[in-house]
Order: sequence, then structure tokens, then C-alpha cells
Amino acid sequence: MKRHFYAGALLLALALSSGILMAQTAKDDIKEAGHDTKDAAKATGRATKKTTKKAGRAVKHGTHATARKARQGAEKVEDKTQ
Repeated sequence: MKRHFYAGALLLALALSSGILMAQTAKDDIKEAGHDTKDAAKATGRATKKTTKKAGRAVKHGTHATARKARQGAEKVEDKTQ
């Protein structure tokens, strides 16, 4: 009989403590989700910055290449007209 009493008391204690643990875990999960969202926003910002720099550099390179080819074409036309 005592064995059943201790088993019942143990089950009751586990049930009560698991409820407390669940409440703390839910709070921690919400905090962790907030931190994960913050980290994701930071990563997105860094990726945007990197992509913007790459695109800007590519545009600058393309502009200079176009200007260089335009100068070469103009020189070629000038040489032909002389």
C-alpha cells in the first residue's frame, strides 16, 4: 500500500513540476523567437548591404567600360576622317 502511495505522490509531483517547467519553457521559447527574429533581420541587412555594394560596383564598372569603348570608337572615327 505504501508503494502505491509513493508512486502516486511521485506522479503528482512530476505533473505539478512539469506545468511549472512548461510555463518557463514557453517564456524562453518566446524570448528565443524574438532573438531569432532580431538575428534574421541583422543578417538580412548585412546581405542587402553586400548586394548593394556589389551591384553599385558592377554599375560603375559597366559605366567605365562603356565610356572607354565610346572613346575608342570616337578615336577610330576621328582616325578615319583625317
